[in-house]
Amino acid sequence: MDNRAGEMEVFVLAAELKSFSAAGRKLKLSPSAVSKLVTRLENRLGTRLVVRSTRLLQLTPEGETYLARAQRILAEIADTEEVVSGGGRMLPRGPLVVNASVGFGERYILPLTAEFQRLFPDVQLDITLTDDVVDLIRERVDIAIRHGPLRDSSLMARKLGESRQVVMASPEYLDRHGTPSTPDDLARHNCINFNFRRSVEGWPFRDPQTGRRLLLPVSGSLKASNGSIIRQFCLAGLGIGRVGRFHVEPDIEAGRLVPVLEDFNPEDIEVIHAVYAGHEHLAVRIRTYIDFLAARL
Repeated sequence: MDNRAGEMEVFVLAAELKSFSAAGRKLKLSPSAVSKLVTRLENRLGTRLVVRSTRLLQLTPEGETYLARAQRILAEIADTEEVVSGGGRMLPRGPLVVNASVGFGERYILPLTAEFQRLFPDVQLDITLTDDVVDLIRERVDIAIRHGPLRDSSLMARKLGESRQVVMASPEYLDRHGTPSTPDDLARHNCINFNFRRSVEGWPFRDPQTGRRLLLPVSGSLKASNGSIIRQFCLAGLGIGRVGRFHVEPDIEAGRLVPVLEDFNPEDIEVIHAVYAGHEHLAVRIRTYIDFLAARL
C-alpha cells in the first residue's frame, strides 16, 4: 500500500519552503529523496506539480490546486488524531511556535502564558520575541503577531485589537525642559525615534482648529529598534517618544509617563493581527491559541 499521506506531507513542505533541499533538512532526507517522492506523486497523478530549477522550485497551476487541498487534508488528519487521542474531544496538543514583537510580547504574550498553560497543558509553547519580520513558512512559525498594515500575502489574519499612538515623556524630563504646547515646540526637545526606516518618516499631528493633518520631522540624540526601548529611555527622562499606547499604558496610569500634545493627536490607530499560514481549517492548537488571545485582548 502506498503512503499517500506521507507523499502529501513531503510535497507540502517542499512547496511551502520552495526547496527540495530545505524540505530534506527538515525531514532528515536527502534532496534527491525528496525529489523522487514528488516525482512518484506526479507520476501517480499523471500531471506536473512543480517546475524544477537550480534556485527555488515553482508550482504549476495543478501544483497550486494540489497544495491547497493537501494542506486542508493534512490539517484534518491532525485534527482527527487529536480528537481520537483526546477521547472524542477536540483537545489542543502538540508544539506551537509563536512569534511576537518584543514590546507586545513582554506586555501581553508572556503574562498570559501561565494561564494558557494551565488551561491547555498538552500544548508545548515555543515563543520568540523579536522585532524582525519573520518568514512564517521558512521559519516554521505557527502564529506571528503583527502590528500596522499587513502586506499582501498568502497568509491568513485575525484582528486581535488596536492601539492608538501617544507622544509622552516622564514628569522629570518635562520639569527640566518644559512641556511642548504645539508640535512646533518639539524642535527644542530631544525626540527619540526608531532606527529603522518606516513607511512614513516623521510624527503625524492634526490641527485641532482646521483638522488639517501634518507630518513633522523630529530629531534627537537617541534612536531605538523597538517601542520597549523607547519606553525605557522615556522613563529615564532622556527625551520625548512616540509609541503605541499599549507599550506605556501602565506607566501613564501610574504617572511615570505623561502624554503630551494630546490636542494634536491624529488618532492614528495601529491594528494588531495574529497571522498564520494555512486556510480556513486550522489545527486545533493554532485555533485555540488565537481564540485565547482574542478573548483577552
